[in-house]
Amino acid sequence: MKIAVCVKQVPNSQDKGMDFQTGNLDRKILGVTTNPYDLVAVETALRVKEHLTDSRLDVFTMGPTRAEKTIRECYALGADGGYLISDKAFSGSDVLATAYTIAKSIEGVDDYDLIICGKQTTDGDTGQVGASISVRLDIPYIGNVVEIVKVNQDYVIVKQDLGTKVQTVKCPLPCLMAVEKDIYVPRLASLKLKIQAKKKEVFPLRFNDNYDQNSIGAKGSPTKVRKVYTKKVTEKSNVLNVSVKDAKKIIYDGLGIKNDEK
Repeated sequence: MKIAVCVKQVPNSQDKGMDFQTGNLDRKILGVTTNPYDLVAVETALRVKEHLTDSRLDVFTMGPTRAEKTIRECYALGADGGYLISDKAFSGSDVLATAYTIAKSIEGVDDYDLIICGKQTTDGDTGQVGASISVRLDIPYIGNVVEIVKVNQDYVIVKQDLGTKVQTVKCPLPCLMAVEKDIYVPRLASLKLKIQAKKKEVFPLRFNDNYDQNSIGAKGSPTKVRKVYTKKVTEKSNVLNVSVKDAKKIIYDGLGIKNDEK
C-alpha cells in the first residue's frame, strides 16, 4: 500500500510574528515546530504500514526551506520518503490555494492508496485543507476518524466521532481521512532512525507547468485579510470585598439601573 501524510511546520507563537500590513504571519522571526495534529497522522500511517507488509509511507509538507526539518523528524519516526513543496510562487496561499498546491504535488509524485491528514493545524485552525485536497483529487473523504477498525489493500473501516454519535464507515480506496488527536499517541524517534534521517534525501517540489499559476499563492487565494489588530488586555483591577447588597448596588449603578429594579 502507498500511503501519503500531509504535515506542516507551524509557528510556536502567533502574537509576535504578524505583518499588520499584509495580514500574514512573518514566519522568518517565529520559532517553529511540527504541527502536533500531524504527528498523530504520521503515527496512524506508521501503524497501517506495520499492519500491511510492502507498504510505503511518504510525507508532504508545504513551506519555506527550513520546513525540511519537519520532514527529517518524520524520517526519524519511520517515514520512507519526504517531499518539500517550496517556492515563492506558493507564498500567501489560503486554504483553497494550499489544498490545490498539495493535491497537485501528491498527484505528480504517485497514485497513493491512502492519504492521511491531522484534524487541523495550530496556526490556521480551519480544519478544511484535508477535505479540500480530497475534492481536488476526486477521492472520498472521511473526517473525525477516532479508530481504524480494519484496513486492507481494497478498503478501510473506521469510526467517526460526529459529536452526537460515533458511526462506523466502510470506504473503498483510494481515500483521504483526517484523524482526531486522540486516535493514537505519537511515538518517540529511535536513535538509529535519527541518525539515518540526517542522511536521507528530501525531494524538493517547485512550481512548474503542472500547477495553474492562477490557482496558487496569493493570486489563487480568494480569502483576503481586511484588518489585523492585537488583542486588548484588560488592566489589572482591584478586587472589592463587599457584601451582596453592596455588590448589587455597584452593578446597578454601573448599568444605570435603579436599585429597586430587578
